[in-house]
Formats: sequence, C-alpha cells, structure tokens
Amino acid sequence: SPCVTVTTMSEPERLSKRLTQQLPCSRREAELYIENGWVTVDGRVVEEPQFKVRDEQIALLPGAVAETLPPVTIILHKPAGLGCGMGANSVQQLLTLANQMENDASGIRPLQRHFTRLDMLTPLETDASGLLVFSQNRSVIRLLKDDADQLEHEYVVEVSGEMVGNGLKRLAFGLSYKGVTLAPCKVSWQSENRLRFAIKATQPGQIRFMCESVGLQVVGIRRLRIGRTGMAKLPVGQWR
Repeated sequence: SPCVTVTTMSEPERLSKRLTQQLPCSRREAELYIENGWVTVDGRVVEEPQFKVRDEQIALLPGAVAETLPPVTIILHKPAGLGCGMGANSVQQLLTLANQMENDASGIRPLQRHFTRLDMLTPLETDASGLLVFSQNRSVIRLLKDDADQLEHEYVVEVSGEMVGNGLKRLAFGLSYKGVTLAPCKVSWQSENRLRFAIKATQPGQIRFMCESVGLQVVGIRRLRIGRTGMAKLPVGQWR
C-alpha cells in the first residue's frame, strides 16, 4: 500500500510563553525582552509578546536586558504643507524608522513602542515648518502644556512688502489680536526679507496677523526653538 508521510506542526503559542520555556525566565522578563527588541523569530526582530509562533527558531540577541525602558521625547523638523491632525496629510506619517536623523546622538535603539502613546506638543499650522515635539514623558508633557505660556518660541518669518514706520516697535508692543492686547515680544530683522520673533503664548494665525498689521505679507514661517530646545542641524522631514 502507498506510504504517506505526515508532518505534524506544534500548536501556535505566544512568543512570550515560548521564551519563558526556552531561557527560562519569568513571564514579565520575557515580555520585556520582546518589547525592547531583543528577541528574533527566524532571524527577524519581533516586538509583540503575543506574536504566535510554532516551530520557528527563537533567539535572544547579545546584550539583552529585561528592564523597563524610560519614555521618550521625539523632536521633528516639520515641513510646510503637512498638518498636525490625524488625517492622511498628517505630519505623523514621518515618524518612521526611515526618517530618523542619521547622526542621532541619543544612543537610543528605536523601537515600535517609541511611536505609540505620543502626545504632539505645541502643534504648528499646516503652512508653517520647523520644530515639533512629541513625547511619552509626563513631565515633558506638563511642561509644554501647563507651562506653555511661559516658554519663549523663536520663529524666523520670511516676508515681502514694505514695513510701515515704527513697524518693529508696533510688532514688539502695541498690537491686539482677536480683541486681546498681545504681550510684548522681541522682533528684529535677520535680513532684508527675514524677521526673527522671540515670543510667548502664540495663537494660530497670530504671527501672520502681526506682520500684515505693519504692511508685510508672510511668505513662510519656521519655528527654530521652544524654550531651550532647538532643532540644531535636524534636516527637514527627519526626527531625533
């Protein structure tokens, strides 16, 4: 009679469970190893403890440590044209491994978990570019939300047109926006078509309104700094 060979497969089980049997280690240690990117399945890093495995080869990478990783803060150089909402045109699409700054000096191994539960802090308007901050760190979130009005933001604004007399003085002190007198700010010329603003508690549309109030048209707005945090040499569209 014909001979039939039957290959049996093991029942699928969670990667974390398999790892506890293989090392051995506790369930929580296994989850930490996996979530922190130390475990490979057939040579590919898998970061989901619930990932189902059968007969694949499971390996722990050298240097693996089962520890709870601290929350991260990500700085992004937003390009003009991308929004800060959750739609298809959102700047959040740039938060991928491919867009990490090449010379990121943080020393942090980027993981999938670094791109989850991020709060976008101090968003920019769609037509503006520059510094955006995303964070999982509650103290950073409190600082940039609860104390936002106390932090100075630095902007470079490309303009065209002719400024009216005493325009710089009016920009620095003396304008109202939406019926409220604006707080004093620092304004100076960087070049013949570029203004620098050091300003607190900006509202959407405020800088454009201020420039138009003194006879200038805004060509572009770029945020360079929030408090003491700046972009340095972060390329457009990349993060660190």
